[in-house]
Amino acid sequence: MTRPLADLHVVECASFVAGPTGGMTLAQLGADVVRIDPLRGGSDQHRWPVAPSGASYYWASLNTGKRSVAVDLRSEEGRELVLALIAAPGPGRGILVDNVVGRHWMSPDRLRERRADLIHLRLQGHPDGRPAVDYTVNAEVGVPSITGPEGLATPVNHVFPAWDLAAGMAVAAGVLAALHERERTGLGRFLELALADVALAGVANLGWLSEAADRGRERPRHGNHVYGSFGVDVECRDGSRVMVVALTEGQWAALQQVTGTGEVFGALAEALGADLDDEAERYRLRETIAAIIRPWFAARDVEQVGKELDAARVLWGRYRGMPEVVAAHRAGRHPVLADIALPTGEPALTARSPLRLDGDHGPAGRVPELGRDTAEVLTEVLGLTSAEIGGLHQRQVIGPPAD
Repeated sequence: MTRPLADLHVVECASFVAGPTGGMTLAQLGADVVRIDPLRGGSDQHRWPVAPSGASYYWASLNTGKRSVAVDLRSEEGRELVLALIAAPGPGRGILVDNVVGRHWMSPDRLRERRADLIHLRLQGHPDGRPAVDYTVNAEVGVPSITGPEGLATPVNHVFPAWDLAAGMAVAAGVLAALHERERTGLGRFLELALADVALAGVANLGWLSEAADRGRERPRHGNHVYGSFGVDVECRDGSRVMVVALTEGQWAALQQVTGTGEVFGALAEALGADLDDEAERYRLRETIAAIIRPWFAARDVEQVGKELDAARVLWGRYRGMPEVVAAHRAGRHPVLADIALPTGEPALTARSPLRLDGDHGPAGRVPELGRDTAEVLTEVLGLTSAEIGGLHQRQVIGPPAD
């Protein structure tokens, strides 16, 4: 099946999460994404988690579907090769995603001299050039201060790099927006995206900063409750835990119906003068509501709970460990996931595109290997001969030919 971006060619000079996620998103939609790597790999080449051999599951999965060109970026010859790849002619070429710092030879002005209609998206930490990662910007926008159990005095960091992944989606959107503009006007574009701005935009767009400005104080922590509505984790008879949520009147009605608590909540609402069809009221009385529904869950194993909640169309989810997710994949329940083999031969898991095109997630893509595609790309894009490729190898501008 031909993917939508099959005629697009992107050069990626980025490491860690945000930039590679943007490139991966474009690659999963069919773009030919060529990574530019140092000869011995970048700073994330061996980042955890790793296989027993030391091969990085992280690097392999974030770069699956891309081609890797390994070049001596300190040499003039190596830099010239990179510049030529970035500015290669063609309507689907001239697209660069990078997060480089201090490489004056890759400045927007220098690159524009090579190709005037270049689309160049540069990732930054802060908009003023200061470095940042997901875990530092998350701290700076206040999320750890409202995360965790009630009464806790210290911040709670998250383990999931949400802002990095959101930035990766913004990278893909920015590239496609600039490409659309270039097709319409013939003009290139230099775009900048700061991770700190992605985080600030996220909390602002959710209304969290407006609330803080209005109240003049921090939102209270509330553990596993859903802020502003009703949602809580409850334990089943077999020790399994589920998250139950009632955001809408329909979901709230379904939860009462399945747990047989409608009369109880009717009486509670009358006694307290509360309208429990209002999600703000459900949030205010969250502890009371949770105490009333918990016995229903405590009397049933999770399998029975799941069947009854599904039949009643209750919004819920079971807490699972990641080994359980892997087991569900092995049983064929997660088509978006795919098995791959690292270059060492060790098995790994990755994902296809979460977008389904006519019901199809598309292929997971080829597993990357540092520098494997160097000769192929230089020949295909720059027209270098085998003798020229051999000369570059002898001068150690590129790595050895792939086996």
